[in-house]
Amino acid sequence: MAERRKSRKRKNEVASLDPKVAQDKPSKEEYSVAKWIRNNVPSKKTKFDRTHNVEYFTGSRAVDALLESSPWSSVFENRKQVSQFLDQMLRHKFFHRAKKVVISEEELNKMRGIKKKTTKDTKEERKEGDKEKKEKEKEKEKEKEEPKENKDMAVVKDEKDEEKSDDQKKSKKKPKVRLEMHMEQYFVDCNDAYVWIYEPIPVYYWFFGTLVVLGAIAVCLFPLWPLTIRHGVYYLSVAAAGFLVFILALAIIRMIVFCLLWVPTLGRCHLWLLPNLTADVGFFASFWPLYQYEYYGSTSGDKKVSKKRRKKDKDSDSEDATLIQSEEKSEEMRESPKEEEEAQMEEEPSPSTERKDSCDSAEAEEGSEEGSESEKSNTGRDFVMV
Repeated sequence: MAERRKSRKRKNEVASLDPKVAQDKPSKEEYSVAKWIRNNVPSKKTKFDRTHNVEYFTGSRAVDALLESSPWSSVFENRKQVSQFLDQMLRHKFFHRAKKVVISEEELNKMRGIKKKTTKDTKEERKEGDKEKKEKEKEKEKEKEEPKENKDMAVVKDEKDEEKSDDQKKSKKKPKVRLEMHMEQYFVDCNDAYVWIYEPIPVYYWFFGTLVVLGAIAVCLFPLWPLTIRHGVYYLSVAAAGFLVFILALAIIRMIVFCLLWVPTLGRCHLWLLPNLTADVGFFASFWPLYQYEYYGSTSGDKKVSKKRRKKDKDSDSEDATLIQSEEKSEEMRESPKEEEEAQMEEEPSPSTERKDSCDSAEAEEGSEEGSESEKSNTGRDFVMV
C-alpha cells in the first residue's frame, strides 16, 4: 500500500511540473464550447455499432457555426484554428470520430424481420407492373379521344402525378446509415460524423439532488425538532399506517364475501365489494362503485319466468289477431254497401247502351248467317268431291 501511495505522489508531482501532462485535462473554454455546440449545432440520432443509440454532428457544420454565429467568432480567425481547437476537444474525449456505413436492403430486412423475396414474388411483381403499364396505355388512348380541353387538364394532372411520384422515389431512395468507429481519431473539416460523449447535466438534476440531500439531513436531525412538529409527524405516520391496514382489511373482507357466494352457487354468483380497489385507477375511482354483482348461468326460477313471458307473448299475439280480424270485418261491412250501389248502377243500362247492344246483336246475326252460308258451300263442295 505504501508503494502505491508513493507512485501516486510521484505522478502528481510530474503532472504539476510537465505542462504537457497538465494540458490533458479539458479547460473551461472547452466545456463552454461543447455546451454551445450541443445546443446550437443540429445533431441526429442513429445506432452506433448496431446496438447503441447515439447523437452525432457533422464537422463542417460545427466549424461554420463557430466562425459565423458563436460568441468566439472574433477569437477564431480561420477554419484551421477552429479545426485545431476541435481536435483538441476530441483528444479530451468530448466526442469521437465515426464513419458512415450505408445499410443494405438485406440488413434492413434482417433488422425488420422481413424474409427474402422468392422467385414467385418477383414474378408476381412483374405481372403487376405489366398490368399497370397496360392500364396506363388504355388511359392514354381514352384521353386521345377526348376533346382538347380535357386533354389539357389530363396533361396537367399527369405532370402533377409525375412530380409526386418523383418526390416519393427520392424520399424512398434516401439511404439509411449506421455508424462505426473510425480508425483515425482526429478532427477533419469535412462531412464526417462525430459522436457525442460529453453529456451536460441539466439544471433540474442539481435542484432535485439538493432537495434530496437536504431532506435526508432533516430526517437525521429529527430528535432536534420542536415538540409540536414531532407530535404532528407522529400522528401523521400513525394515520398513514392505519390507512394501509384499513385497505388490507378491505381486500381480505371482499375476498371472503366473494367466496361465501361463489362456493354455494357453484361459481354462478359473483359479488365484489369495491371492485376497483386493486385496479390501476385513481385514488377516488378505486372506491367507486361500492359493489358489482354478476350472474353466470340459468336456474329453475329463470325458466319459470321465461315460460310466463312466453305465455304472455302468446296471449298478446292472440288478442292482436282478434283485433285485426274485427277491424277487417268492419272494413268489409263498410265496403259492402258501396259495392251494392255499384252493382245496381251496372244492372240499370242506359238507353245509349241499349242502342249499342241492339246494333251489336244485328251485326252478330249477320255474321252468323254469313258463316252458315260459307259452311253450306264448303259442305257442298266436299260432297261433290266425294
